[in-house]
Amino acid sequence: MADHVYKLVELVGSSSQSLDDAIRNAIETASKTLRHVEWFEVVSTRGHVVDGTVAHFQVTLKVGFRLEA
Repeated sequence: MADHVYKLVELVGSSSQSLDDAIRNAIETASKTLRHVEWFEVVSTRGHVVDGTVAHFQVTLKVGFRLEA
């Protein structure tokens, strides 16, 4: 197995549906411009409340992608 070097970027994904959708939105969008996205770590979660109900979810992620040699 070859040794790899990774770069980290921090992203914030959002969704009006769920935390899962917020994560997927961030990863899928980042994957359009970053190659070799291989892992993520959830750093924090937040939400927006309107009239006593959850209106929006936000998730901050650290995303790791492998650098090309």
